[in-house]
Amino acid sequence: MTKIDTARPETVLPTPSHTVGPFYGHALPFPGGGDIAPLGHPETVTLHGYVYDGEGRPLPDAFLELWGADPEGRLSRVDGSMRRDPAGGGYLGRNGVEFTGWGRVQTDADGHWSARTLRPGARGRSAPYLSVCVFARGLLVHLFTRIYFPEDTAAHAADPLLSRLDEARRATLVARGGGGGGGGGKDAYRFDVRLQGEGETVFLEFR
Repeated sequence: MTKIDTARPETVLPTPSHTVGPFYGHALPFPGGGDIAPLGHPETVTLHGYVYDGEGRPLPDAFLELWGADPEGRLSRVDGSMRRDPAGGGYLGRNGVEFTGWGRVQTDADGHWSARTLRPGARGRSAPYLSVCVFARGLLVHLFTRIYFPEDTAAHAADPLLSRLDEARRATLVARGGGGGGGGGKDAYRFDVRLQGEGETVFLEFR
Protein backbone atom coordinates (compact mmCIF):
# COMPACT_ATOMS: atom_id res chain seq x y z
CA MET A 1 0.00 0.00 0.00
CA THR A 2 1.33 3.41 -0.97
CA LYS A 3 1.31 5.91 1.84
CA ILE A 4 0.74 9.61 1.16
CA ASP A 5 2.36 12.23 3.32
CA THR A 6 -0.52 14.64 3.92
CA ALA A 7 1.89 17.13 5.49
CA ARG A 8 3.32 17.73 2.01
CA PRO A 9 0.59 19.26 -0.22
CA GLU A 10 2.43 18.35 -3.43
CA THR A 11 1.92 14.65 -2.67
CA VAL A 12 -1.85 14.85 -2.05
CA LEU A 13 -4.03 13.87 -4.99
CA PRO A 14 -7.08 16.02 -5.83
CA THR A 15 -10.41 14.71 -4.55
CA PRO A 16 -13.31 14.04 -6.94
CA SER A 17 -15.65 16.93 -7.70
CA HIS A 18 -18.76 17.25 -5.56
CA THR A 19 -22.33 18.26 -6.30
CA VAL A 20 -22.87 21.96 -5.67
CA GLY A 21 -26.46 21.50 -4.54
CA PRO A 22 -28.90 22.97 -3.84
CA PHE A 23 -29.53 21.47 -0.43
CA TYR A 24 -32.11 24.00 0.71
CA GLY A 25 -34.38 21.34 2.14
CA HIS A 26 -31.89 20.63 4.91
CA ALA A 27 -31.82 22.89 7.99
CA LEU A 28 -32.67 26.17 6.21
CA PRO A 29 -36.49 26.03 5.99
CA PHE A 30 -38.46 26.38 9.20
CA PRO A 31 -42.17 26.34 10.14
CA GLY A 32 -43.83 29.69 9.49
CA GLY A 33 -40.98 30.97 7.34
CA GLY A 34 -43.35 32.91 5.11
CA ASP A 35 -45.64 34.13 7.90
CA ILE A 36 -43.87 37.45 8.39
CA ALA A 37 -46.91 39.55 9.31
CA PRO A 38 -48.27 39.32 12.86
CA LEU A 39 -51.56 37.45 13.06
CA GLY A 40 -54.58 39.60 12.22
CA HIS A 41 -52.60 42.74 11.36
CA PRO A 42 -54.77 45.03 9.15
CA GLU A 43 -51.91 45.90 6.78
CA THR A 44 -51.10 42.31 5.88
CA VAL A 45 -50.48 41.57 2.21
CA THR A 46 -49.84 38.26 0.48
CA LEU A 47 -47.04 37.91 -2.05
CA HIS A 48 -46.75 34.92 -4.32
CA GLY A 49 -45.29 33.90 -7.64
CA TYR A 50 -43.02 31.50 -9.50
CA VAL A 51 -39.29 31.19 -10.05
CA TYR A 52 -38.40 30.35 -13.66
CA ASP A 53 -35.13 29.23 -15.23
CA GLY A 54 -33.71 30.52 -18.52
CA GLU A 55 -36.00 28.27 -20.55
CA GLY A 56 -39.12 29.39 -18.76
CA ARG A 57 -39.48 26.27 -16.63
CA PRO A 58 -40.56 26.68 -12.99
CA LEU A 59 -37.94 25.61 -10.43
CA PRO A 60 -39.14 23.31 -7.65
CA ASP A 61 -35.97 23.76 -5.59
CA ALA A 62 -35.50 27.54 -5.42
CA PHE A 63 -35.36 29.47 -2.20
CA LEU A 64 -36.21 33.11 -1.40
CA GLU A 65 -35.48 35.37 1.54
CA LEU A 66 -37.45 38.60 1.96
CA TRP A 67 -36.78 41.73 4.02
CA GLY A 68 -39.04 44.74 4.43
CA ALA A 69 -39.74 47.81 6.52
CA ASP A 70 -42.95 48.20 8.48
CA PRO A 71 -45.87 50.34 7.17
CA GLU A 72 -44.21 53.48 8.60
CA GLY A 73 -40.98 52.77 6.73
CA ARG A 74 -39.08 51.71 9.86
CA LEU A 75 -36.70 48.75 9.89
CA SER A 76 -37.34 46.25 12.64
CA ARG A 77 -35.08 46.20 15.68
CA VAL A 78 -36.74 43.29 17.52
CA ASP A 79 -34.64 40.22 18.31
CA GLY A 80 -36.94 37.71 16.61
CA SER A 81 -40.28 35.96 16.62
CA MET A 82 -39.31 32.27 16.65
CA ARG A 83 -40.54 29.79 19.22
CA ARG A 84 -38.44 26.76 20.13
CA ASP A 85 -39.47 23.42 21.51
CA PRO A 86 -38.06 23.54 25.06
CA ALA A 87 -37.54 19.77 25.01
CA GLY A 88 -35.99 19.10 21.62
CA GLY A 89 -34.83 22.59 20.68
CA GLY A 90 -36.57 22.47 17.28
CA TYR A 91 -38.46 25.40 15.75
CA LEU A 92 -42.19 25.51 16.46
CA GLY A 93 -42.89 28.51 14.23
CA ARG A 94 -43.39 32.21 14.86
CA ASN A 95 -45.19 33.57 17.89
CA GLY A 96 -47.50 35.73 15.73
CA VAL A 97 -46.68 38.93 17.62
CA GLU A 98 -43.36 40.58 16.65
CA PHE A 99 -42.77 41.89 13.14
CA THR A 100 -39.17 41.27 12.13
CA GLY A 101 -39.65 42.10 8.45
CA TRP A 102 -37.77 38.95 7.43
CA GLY A 103 -38.92 35.65 5.99
CA ARG A 104 -37.62 32.58 4.19
CA VAL A 105 -39.64 30.44 1.76
CA GLN A 106 -39.05 27.59 -0.66
CA THR A 107 -40.77 27.01 -3.97
CA ASP A 108 -43.06 24.00 -4.07
CA ALA A 109 -43.08 21.16 -6.61
CA ASP A 110 -44.63 23.55 -9.18
CA GLY A 111 -42.07 26.30 -8.61
CA HIS A 112 -44.55 28.44 -6.65
CA TRP A 113 -43.78 30.46 -3.51
CA SER A 114 -45.89 32.60 -1.19
CA ALA A 115 -45.45 34.75 1.91
CA ARG A 116 -47.52 37.04 4.14
CA THR A 117 -45.97 40.31 5.27
CA LEU A 118 -46.83 43.94 6.01
CA ARG A 119 -46.95 46.41 3.17
CA PRO A 120 -43.75 48.46 3.64
CA GLY A 121 -43.71 52.23 3.90
CA ALA A 122 -41.36 54.48 1.93
CA ARG A 123 -37.85 55.17 3.19
CA GLY A 124 -36.10 58.33 1.99
CA ARG A 125 -36.43 58.90 -1.75
CA SER A 126 -37.16 55.24 -2.47
CA ALA A 127 -40.63 54.02 -3.29
CA PRO A 128 -41.86 51.28 -0.91
CA TYR A 129 -40.21 47.95 -1.71
CA LEU A 130 -39.21 44.56 -0.34
CA SER A 131 -35.68 43.24 -0.71
CA VAL A 132 -35.37 39.70 -2.07
CA CYS A 133 -32.47 37.25 -2.11
CA VAL A 134 -32.79 34.33 -4.55
CA PHE A 135 -31.07 30.95 -4.29
CA ALA A 136 -31.56 28.37 -7.04
CA ARG A 137 -29.91 25.51 -8.89
CA GLY A 138 -26.92 26.56 -10.94
CA LEU A 139 -26.35 29.72 -8.90
CA LEU A 140 -23.00 29.63 -7.16
CA VAL A 141 -23.73 33.11 -5.82
CA HIS A 142 -27.20 34.16 -4.71
CA LEU A 143 -29.00 37.01 -6.47
CA PHE A 144 -30.55 40.19 -5.07
CA THR A 145 -33.62 41.96 -6.41
CA ARG A 146 -36.57 44.03 -5.18
CA ILE A 147 -40.36 43.91 -5.20
CA TYR A 148 -42.13 47.25 -5.73
CA PHE A 149 -45.89 47.72 -5.57
CA PRO A 150 -48.10 48.74 -8.52
CA GLU A 151 -50.06 51.42 -6.60
CA ASP A 152 -46.93 53.54 -6.09
CA THR A 153 -46.50 54.66 -9.71
CA ALA A 154 -45.89 58.31 -8.80
CA ALA A 155 -43.14 57.34 -6.36
CA HIS A 156 -41.54 55.03 -8.95
CA ALA A 157 -40.57 58.01 -11.10
CA ALA A 158 -38.42 59.44 -8.29
CA ASP A 159 -37.00 56.16 -7.02
CA PRO A 160 -33.18 56.12 -7.43
CA LEU A 161 -33.22 52.61 -8.92
CA LEU A 162 -36.43 52.51 -10.97
CA SER A 163 -35.83 55.92 -12.52
CA ARG A 164 -32.64 54.58 -14.17
CA LEU A 165 -34.40 51.70 -15.95
CA ASP A 166 -36.38 51.64 -19.16
CA GLU A 167 -40.05 50.69 -18.94
CA ALA A 168 -39.58 47.02 -19.84
CA ARG A 169 -36.81 46.43 -17.31
CA ARG A 170 -38.62 48.43 -14.63
CA ALA A 171 -41.66 46.20 -15.02
CA THR A 172 -39.68 43.15 -13.87
CA LEU A 173 -39.39 44.74 -10.40
CA VAL A 174 -43.06 45.68 -9.97
CA ALA A 175 -45.53 43.13 -8.61
CA ARG A 176 -48.93 42.69 -10.18
CA GLY A 177 -51.92 43.37 -7.94
CA GLY A 178 -54.62 40.81 -7.09
CA GLY A 179 -55.25 37.57 -8.91
CA GLY A 180 -55.39 33.90 -7.98
CA GLY A 181 -53.17 31.85 -5.73
CA GLY A 182 -51.29 32.75 -2.61
CA GLY A 183 -54.40 34.18 -0.99
CA GLY A 184 -55.93 36.13 -3.90
CA GLY A 185 -57.94 39.31 -3.48
CA LYS A 186 -57.07 43.00 -3.44
CA ASP A 187 -54.29 42.51 -0.89
CA ALA A 188 -52.48 39.84 -2.91
CA TYR A 189 -49.61 40.55 -5.30
CA ARG A 190 -47.90 38.30 -7.79
CA PHE A 191 -44.17 38.57 -8.41
CA ASP A 192 -42.35 36.10 -10.67
CA VAL A 193 -38.57 35.76 -10.74
CA ARG A 194 -37.01 34.96 -14.12
CA LEU A 195 -33.36 34.03 -13.79
CA GLN A 196 -32.44 34.40 -17.48
CA GLY A 197 -33.87 34.89 -20.93
CA GLU A 198 -36.82 36.97 -22.07
CA GLY A 199 -38.16 39.15 -19.29
CA GLU A 200 -35.18 38.41 -17.03
CA THR A 201 -35.62 40.02 -13.61
CA VAL A 202 -33.36 42.96 -12.83
CA PHE A 203 -30.77 41.83 -10.28
CA LEU A 204 -28.64 44.09 -8.14
CA GLU A 205 -24.91 44.00 -7.47
CA PHE A 206 -23.64 45.17 -4.10
CA ARG A 207 -20.00 46.18 -3.69
